[in-house]
Amino acid sequence: MKVLFRVDSSSQMGVGHLMRCLTLADELEKQNHSAAFICRELKGNLIKSIKNKVFILPVDKDFQSDDLYLSWLGATQEKDAKQTIQVIPDNADLLIVDSYALDEVWHKQLKPYTKKIMVIDDLADRDFNCDILLNQNIVSKQGDYQGKVPKDCQLLLGCEYALLRPEFTSFRKRALQKRQKTQGIKNILISMGGSDKRNITYNVLQQLNDGFNIVVVLGSASLYSEMIIDYAKGKNIEVIINADNMAELMLDADLAIGAGGSTSWERCCLGLPTLLFVIAENQRVIAENLEHLGAVIIVRSLKDDLQMMVSNFELWKTMSEKSQAICDGFGVKRIKI
Repeated sequence: MKVLFRVDSSSQMGVGHLMRCLTLADELEKQNHSAAFICRELKGNLIKSIKNKVFILPVDKDFQSDDLYLSWLGATQEKDAKQTIQVIPDNADLLIVDSYALDEVWHKQLKPYTKKIMVIDDLADRDFNCDILLNQNIVSKQGDYQGKVPKDCQLLLGCEYALLRPEFTSFRKRALQKRQKTQGIKNILISMGGSDKRNITYNVLQQLNDGFNIVVVLGSASLYSEMIIDYAKGKNIEVIINADNMAELMLDADLAIGAGGSTSWERCCLGLPTLLFVIAENQRVIAENLEHLGAVIIVRSLKDDLQMMVSNFELWKTMSEKSQAICDGFGVKRIKI
């Protein structure tokens, strides 16, 4: 089966959409399907990280929109559809779309060029014309899509379909055993996503004392990497750009301080308690539900929240147990097309 992904990455939107599509592409290739990507060449993109064939859409530097997600897309739906049609290979069997800006208007225009359309979504805030829809978030339910998808659309909902890379599954048993033996918080992993436009990482570092071993993960799209590397000099802080061993780094950590988004499921899979920053409104509902389930603490005051966890290790244990029950890491294996 010939599978095409329509997905973007940029310093503005981050890299989470692309990363989960790459994970799914790897799994589909293991199932003997071919995978290729259609991406717009936006500022701060990670197109070079795609090993599959990529069809590149041009950038319109003059495009502006008051709509947040259209501004991320860099084009109107109609123009994006036209450009996608121009590059999509003949005989595409499945087109997988991961973009908050694209809805049934776009889907209907692409329908004649592929046998099926699959949408990866998080928001349930628009209408879709697709054959399969995946929402990996813990709060997603069929009622969210009532009247928003065709009646015969296959819904893949919940964390059992979370698109995690195989290394998280591989490290899960070892990580959960380690959590059982952990007696205190010594190692902290800081990861604010691929771009961290607000430089939250730097503000966090300034609030931590020297009593911890700290690993900071930055994406190549980070605008403040030089500042953070300079700040880390002479301190017990390791800075890693574009880490390719996140599962191992999470295994070694006793606590994560990080942003919401797809990486939340990675941390849950490995039972890693998290002090969570909500850096985008589309993360808030997920973050609040994770907090309600006891897996994370949404940061109100970092110093106070961290001190509470350090002084109350039973809270840490409870958070680890709650988080590991949310996601087992086998989601991508459950997707059959």
